[in-house]
Amino acid sequence: MPVASKAAPATNLPQIGKAYGGGFVSGITVDLETGKRYLNITAGAEHELCGTWGKRGALIEGADSFIDGRANTEAMAAAGSELAQKVLGLNIGGFSDWAIPARDQQELQYRNLKPTTDANYCWGRDGDNPNSLPVGKLYTEELPGQTTVEAFKAGGPEAFQPRWYYSSTQRSANNAFYLHFDGGYQDNDGKDTELPVRPVRSVLIEA
Repeated sequence: MPVASKAAPATNLPQIGKAYGGGFVSGITVDLETGKRYLNITAGAEHELCGTWGKRGALIEGADSFIDGRANTEAMAAAGSELAQKVLGLNIGGFSDWAIPARDQQELQYRNLKPTTDANYCWGRDGDNPNSLPVGKLYTEELPGQTTVEAFKAGGPEAFQPRWYYSSTQRSANNAFYLHFDGGYQDNDGKDTELPVRPVRSVLIEA
C-alpha cells in the first residue's frame, strides 16, 4: 500500500467523515500479509472524475488487488487508462498520492458514507470485506444504514451519487468491479462503460 510522508498516530485517529489529509476519513483497511493498517481518506465530491476504466479485452497485470488502489491505478495508467492517469495527476490539499479505490476500499466508502436510507442489496458478496477493520460482514437490508455524517447524506455537498462507481480492481480482461451507491450492490461490468470514480488515498497507521 502507498505510504504518506507522515503516518497517522494509532491513538486519537480521526472519526469517520472527519476532514483529514485532503479529504474525509472513510475507514481502515488491513494488509493481511503484513498486518499493517491504513487509514483510508476519500476525496470530496468536487474531485470525482468520470470515464472508461480501460480497454475491453485487455488483461492488465498488477490491477487485481482488493485493497491497494494505488498499485491498481498505476497499473491501469501504465496500460493507457486516461481515467487512471487523471486520478494520478490530482493534487488535493497538498497530497498527490490519490488513487481509484480498490474493491474493498470502495466497500468502506459505501458502508461508512452511505448516502440514502434505501434498503441494501443482499446478494453474492455484497458487504463481505475481510480486509477492513472491523471485518466487513454481509449486508442485511437494514445494515449499513444511512451515514450519520451530514455532508455525505443524500443532498449533502459531499454525498455520493445514487449510481454505479468504478473501483480499480480488475475482474477479467473484459470487466472491472464496481458498486452502486443506492443500495450497495457490488458487481462487475465492461471496462468500456463510462462511470465516475471517487478518489481515495491511504495513510499508514503507526503501531
